[in-house]
Amino acid sequence: MLDYALTLGGAKAWSGFTIAALSRLTAEERAALAWAALNAMDTPEQAEMVCKAVLDHAGSPLPSFMAPMDDARWWASTATLNERKAYALAAYDALPFSDQMAFRRHICEVEIAA
Repeated sequence: MLDYALTLGGAKAWSGFTIAALSRLTAEERAALAWAALNAMDTPEQAEMVCKAVLDHAGSPLPSFMAPMDDARWWASTATLNERKAYALAAYDALPFSDQMAFRRHICEVEIAA
């Protein structure tokens, strides 16, 4: 998976590596990998920028051009819980009433199926 992410080099490939690392590596192994990667940076400032990017919030979702659901899922995977809650509620509130009701039905169906 690391070769795949390095070869493709895009956000989706690295997001896939993250998923694979979470499912295949222990917390200690992931910490060691992060330590090694941060120590491989050219300067301490670069390592600090990487840490800041990981630990900070995702910010506002970017406009979607081709695949809004894929983009939304990617953004949600990087956002904090508070960001996800805030944007979900704001998006729901902005929907027309009929779409709000359709969304409620969808959520109930998903709950029942689970």
